[in-house]
Amino acid sequence: MSGVGASAPGRVCLFGEHQDYLGLPVVAAAISLRISAEAEPAADGLLHIELPDIGESAVIDPNAPQEYQTRRDYLRSCVAVLQRRGCSWPRGYRVRISGSIPIRAGVSSSSAMVVMWIRFLLSISNDPAPIEAEELARLGHMAEVVEFGEPGGMMDHFCAAMGGLLIISTVPPYGAERIEADLDGIVLGDSLEPKATIETLARVRSEVGEGIRLMRERLPGFDLAHASLEEAEPHLSAIPQGPARRLRANLVNRDLTRAAIADLRKGDLSRLGPLLLAHHEQLRDGLDLSTPKVERMLGAALAAGAQGGKINGSGGGGCMYVYAPGRSDAAAEAIRSVGGVPLVVSVAPGARSDQPEDSLLR
Repeated sequence: MSGVGASAPGRVCLFGEHQDYLGLPVVAAAISLRISAEAEPAADGLLHIELPDIGESAVIDPNAPQEYQTRRDYLRSCVAVLQRRGCSWPRGYRVRISGSIPIRAGVSSSSAMVVMWIRFLLSISNDPAPIEAEELARLGHMAEVVEFGEPGGMMDHFCAAMGGLLIISTVPPYGAERIEADLDGIVLGDSLEPKATIETLARVRSEVGEGIRLMRERLPGFDLAHASLEEAEPHLSAIPQGPARRLRANLVNRDLTRAAIADLRKGDLSRLGPLLLAHHEQLRDGLDLSTPKVERMLGAALAAGAQGGKINGSGGGGCMYVYAPGRSDAAAEAIRSVGGVPLVVSVAPGARSDQPEDSLLR
């Protein structure tokens, strides 16, 4: 199939997992696994969409009111969001959507698809005016998260839209700062264990929220963004173990994220591996997000020379990754040896159009 198209990348979260929806900063990177749309004009004004990776298809009238067919009907929600923005579509297309991003594995396949689809829809609309990458991220968040009233921050959408290595502010009005760092040696490992992203996000967010509520009963004015771990520690022992454990993990991870941001802004990667491992320990022991197989994959890669690594995404299965500069092949083979599927990746650009001139995204 040839003609027009678009693509967007998946991502890894370096620091701040499960903190973007709490208003805390995160560090993430777009990676060289992408989802793409290839399209040819159709005569009937409709969008005929094939998704061979998941064995599904859809036919959408982009100029009609959208009625969602499934709980998370992202193809139609993107159309609806752009309709409210004033978009219409003068012609139809036959579209094939496929990609190399592991699905339901914590690598942001759904957000990459949403951002890519919006990027494509804008490029074929009646008025393909230039759009900032950050605005594309906001539209993606609206179509995937806000439209369906579900939990989730904007980390994935910023990565898919902007690309590169990003420090992301999750406090309104939100924003992302691109930084330069040599991150060669990232090895993603797919555990092949299915995960329930929305459900895990909702559970952890609820449990941390309960911890914050209980803490404020004992420490009025407690603020997750500003209270020190030392200030909170005496009170954590007085609230139920579950909420206390979740809350403490978020305080520790907040501080690890801040330390990593300071290092990355200086271009200092000397502590990256140990900081990643410390972050993973809190995700595993404090938030219960790892699995025995993920632990075997991480342990094997560390034994093969990786400097550090962590579970990636919401957790409960899916992917992990390691930072293994100069040892990526050995780390990949180690992950394979314990039943994981390794993918050596690099930091990648954001969403783009496959038009002759990609002038839509600035």
